[in-house]
Amino acid sequence: MFESLLQTSYFALFLIISLGFILGRIKIKGLSLDVSAVIFIALLFGHFGVTISKALGDIGLVLFIFTIGIQAGPGFFDSFRSKGKTLIILALLIVGSASITGIIFKYALGIDTPSIVGLIAGALTSTPGLAVAIDTTQSSSASIAYGIAYPFGVIGVILFVKLLPKLLRIDVEAEARKLEIERRGQFPELNRATFRVENEKVIGKSIAQLQFRNMTGAVVSRIKHGAEIIIPTAHSVLKKDDLIRVVGNDRSFEQVKLLIGEQVDEDIPFTQTQELQSLLLTNKNIIGHTLGELNLQGSFGCTVTRVRRSGIDLIAEPNLALKFGDKLMVAGEKQSLNELSQYVGNDEKKLSDTDFFPIAMGIVLGVLFGKLSLSFSDSFSFSPGLTGGILMVALILSAIGKTGPIIWSMSGPANQLLRQLGLLFFLSEVGTSAGSNLVATFQESGWTLFGVGMAITLVPMIVALVFGYWVFKINILDLLGTIAGGMTSTPGLAAADSMADSSAPSIAYATVYPIAMVFLILFIQFIAGMI
Repeated sequence: MFESLLQTSYFALFLIISLGFILGRIKIKGLSLDVSAVIFIALLFGHFGVTISKALGDIGLVLFIFTIGIQAGPGFFDSFRSKGKTLIILALLIVGSASITGIIFKYALGIDTPSIVGLIAGALTSTPGLAVAIDTTQSSSASIAYGIAYPFGVIGVILFVKLLPKLLRIDVEAEARKLEIERRGQFPELNRATFRVENEKVIGKSIAQLQFRNMTGAVVSRIKHGAEIIIPTAHSVLKKDDLIRVVGNDRSFEQVKLLIGEQVDEDIPFTQTQELQSLLLTNKNIIGHTLGELNLQGSFGCTVTRVRRSGIDLIAEPNLALKFGDKLMVAGEKQSLNELSQYVGNDEKKLSDTDFFPIAMGIVLGVLFGKLSLSFSDSFSFSPGLTGGILMVALILSAIGKTGPIIWSMSGPANQLLRQLGLLFFLSEVGTSAGSNLVATFQESGWTLFGVGMAITLVPMIVALVFGYWVFKINILDLLGTIAGGMTSTPGLAAADSMADSSAPSIAYATVYPIAMVFLILFIQFIAGMI
């Protein structure tokens, strides 16, 4: 009965996942495999003839890659602008050193060219690379060599990524916190302060005439004139000895002091009809519009003092484009705030709901994009493939954010759930597939090709470590994502992703992966055609 159940994909799938989680939680000297342990259980099951449907593995792969792209998209282009040159060099070093290692062993051991390009594709776990190797050499040796190198290509990257922080004695969680502090440091902390109107040149002028926000970088949340407290508009006129309550950072406060007058240690409380509210932006119709375009102050008489996004407070500048899930800190009359609340949505349920249409449509577009083949000459053509197509489309859609009524984003919990589910399906299928032929391929082709495949997997990662960590001095989380991306290893990314609560590995992976894929195809075609 149990044997028959093991032949049922869904039973075997969830049994492998369950045992994988048990194994992954075992710690030896502080080191655990976490979710990566699933692939080792899958290899064992595959060796004993258990198989998981390829369709389940593909579903898992597209879910995992799409959710990675959706999460990494907003930070991808910033990362490419700031670190693009370094990451491109590292991708070239990884793929180039893998190719050079293969060529050296080809001549040292007399290995035929089809087997070498198959080993390179397998060591870097690249299905597009295998397709190019087979197409270029027209030999079955390429696929046999790919099968020999592939298992260690998967396992080797996982182990390298897991062990590297321990070998370097780096606290990954501490590095994640350091990155978060650096990220927050790019956005100076916002505070509140009160200033007295003393400068004769500003008395009798309105906030609009003074171009207060442009001149200082701060926002006036309320004005006290005598005993009267008002929520300011662009036409509010400043009078001598008025007190103004300002939201900004230390630098903007210095500018306010120069423009208005001295800072005073006095609060300006709200009246009984006024208050400060946090409103959640869930109205799809206003996503992507700037605060200046919406003119909330003119339409509702309310002042947005700051916008909280992903745990960071942003100054409410007119050119700030709003995103789904932004929290607007708004000062105004209670009645006006109620009207504004309805306008912006302020519906937490919508934030937690998952709209599956953008997910399904995004994956469809990614699959179609992956099928495109770009021919640059008779000898070279490039196709993104399933992984590359979905990743590229997800990155672009996430960066765009909104197309008509469609919002290309997901809530954090939904993204995490789908990503983990997809990853578990993918690792289970890949592991059983590799495990089924592991012993047979060794018996048929010997250990020589396996040893060469190991070298082609390990050498590029060591090269990336030397140049990335000691030469370019990039953060360990960026380095782990770069290694996974350069090795085109989705399981490697999973290992890095599970080590710390940070999006840095995913962003680095998403940046490097497409570049590495193009380089790998070019190198394989060159080796097969010229060497």
